[in-house]
Amino acid sequence: MSPIPGTICLFDVDGTITESRQVIDNVTLQALREQSQKVSMGLVGGSDYAKAVEQLGGEANTDIFEYIFSENGLVARRRGEIIAQQNISKFLGEELVQKLINHCLGYMSKLELPVKRGTFIEYRSGMINVCPVGRSCSQAERKQFAAFDEEHKIREKFVADLKDKFADTQLSFAIGGEISIDVFPKGWDKTYCLRFLREFPTIHFFGDKTHPGGNDHEIYTSSRVIGHKVSGPEDTVKQLKELFP
Repeated sequence: MSPIPGTICLFDVDGTITESRQVIDNVTLQALREQSQKVSMGLVGGSDYAKAVEQLGGEANTDIFEYIFSENGLVARRRGEIIAQQNISKFLGEELVQKLINHCLGYMSKLELPVKRGTFIEYRSGMINVCPVGRSCSQAERKQFAAFDEEHKIREKFVADLKDKFADTQLSFAIGGEISIDVFPKGWDKTYCLRFLREFPTIHFFGDKTHPGGNDHEIYTSSRVIGHKVSGPEDTVKQLKELFP
């Protein structure tokens, strides 16, 4: 079966086709593979390509998606080949990058959390990921921080501080996943990937962090996109099958 011409479905990763930072389950994987025979598909996540491959259960499963947009599309692949790549430090300049990192480390040093682990700053090609609990936390510690953050608004307050501190710059800040904050130049949110999809007049996007401040919000509300808010992988599959029975 040939995919519907001019139509593509884009999917966030964490909380949309997988549980946060987990490998996709077989039921969701099979459903996406079956639906990819009906409609073109793309992946658009905030993490780097290696993490996307890991969560898809290996390189062999990337063939489900015609496009894979890592780091919001700052690293763009079509059918496995890189078609574009941005670099945040070249764009912003090293002085601003270091000012941001130094401020974040200073802010996080004053936070009292249930636990703190390693890798509080992860430098990526198209963004800087800031993680108060540390990205090397265990799955149990991740869930513990997520619950603590829900109650105490750790990341929400952090973002408010960053917006105030860097108000005179071109930086944007978005809460992503369960434990981190994505920092990137204005316009480098998930709508960045849309520039590579001009051949598709109909674009559906499925994501869970669609609220203002969430890293799916801009693309979910884009005039070029039909947005679908989901509550998890099962809901994503349900809505996808209703759209393309």
